[in-house]
Amino acid sequence: MVPVIRTQFGIYLVLFVFFLHRTGASEAENRSDTCSTHTILPGPKGDVGENGDIGEIGKPGKEGPKGSKGAKGEIGYLGGQGLIGKIGPIGGKGDKGHTGLPGYPGGKGKPGTFCDCGRYRRAVGQLDLKVTHLKSSLMFVKNVIAGIRETDEKFYYIVKEERNYRDALTQCRIRGGTLAMPKDAATNLLISEYISSLGLLRVFIGINDLEKEKQFMYVDNTPLQTFSSWKSGEPNDKSGYEDCVEMLSTGAWNDVDCQLTIYFVCEFMKKG
Repeated sequence: MVPVIRTQFGIYLVLFVFFLHRTGASEAENRSDTCSTHTILPGPKGDVGENGDIGEIGKPGKEGPKGSKGAKGEIGYLGGQGLIGKIGPIGGKGDKGHTGLPGYPGGKGKPGTFCDCGRYRRAVGQLDLKVTHLKSSLMFVKNVIAGIRETDEKFYYIVKEERNYRDALTQCRIRGGTLAMPKDAATNLLISEYISSLGLLRVFIGINDLEKEKQFMYVDNTPLQTFSSWKSGEPNDKSGYEDCVEMLSTGAWNDVDCQLTIYFVCEFMKKG
């Protein structure tokens, strides 16, 4: 009898636990449904907080549109003197002047006298010898004392004044000539020996490429043709301003800066 009672009690206990479990689950579902349908209302607005710290500098923005043209500024100060410009070409020969008024007729000459021609011929012959001797002496004076060299057509004179190229050209023109233009080996040798005899190392000569780079011209606007005497590796325009030419005592040519101040050699045409 006791075992039966225990069995029934166990069954009732199990049913009771199951009932409690189902009741708890139902209440939990009801509470979940209630929470899901409940609307949460916002609370009252709080006080304004304090300003925060200054943030880091942002990235530069896009470049804005181009502004309108500004007003014209004031005239600036006068700048320094620029580089010397290219030497202009030698001007052409001027027009022939008007014929002057005829002069007054000369007075009547004295009557001639009898000529002892033989005696005068001997005197003239002696004078010719003296003139020849004087010419030889004059050449000696010009070559040795005055320091002038000459060819059949020209005189050459080294001016011992340190000038830049432009001033040297001007000084030669003032003297009635121009910077020397050696156009053959004989003239080049004569000038180089002239330089050496005076104990000099170099002088300006009349060659430059001021008009067009690397196209060297004589100062009479004629180009170099079959003859030149450039030093090895020259012309090289090393400084970018070497547009003028010097001759060394060896006879070699070298391009140099036109602002260099050295002696120079002029040439003059012989008058017929």
